[in-house]
Amino acid sequence: MSDSEMYNIVPVGVVSGTQGNLQIEIKPHYRAALKGLEEFSHCQILWWIHEFADDVFRATTQIEPPYDAPVTGVFASRSPVRPNPIGLSVAEIISVDAVEGIIEVGGLDAYPGTPVLDIKAYFPTTDRVRHVKVPAWASSWGEWVGE
Repeated sequence: MSDSEMYNIVPVGVVSGTQGNLQIEIKPHYRAALKGLEEFSHCQILWWIHEFADDVFRATTQIEPPYDAPVTGVFASRSPVRPNPIGLSVAEIISVDAVEGIIEVGGLDAYPGTPVLDIKAYFPTTDRVRHVKVPAWASSWGEWVGE
């Protein structure tokens, strides 16, 4: 694989709504892919961090995280500044309207207008880890979201 190899990624939808009430609008061509999603409580959403897609951001390899954390490499952070500005969120599925192509979600940390690259159902058997290790500066963040 060469450094100049390119990949064609097309958005399947876009984030809309307001920060407190977000939804994903799925493009008509992909609405059939929603079949069965309403049976899950959560999903993983891959999204394009378009505000940080400029070359200057993509060339950044280290950042100064918030919360009194030391300088880290972007691969050791959740920073939007990274070589490929791809965001990953686990979100609660509030409702799915497959006909209109609308997924109402909770816990998505993207903004209205954000392109959505893919959605994957959340399977706790493969998507969570029982025993994890984090650096000391992140150890007080809680064991679960919302703590």
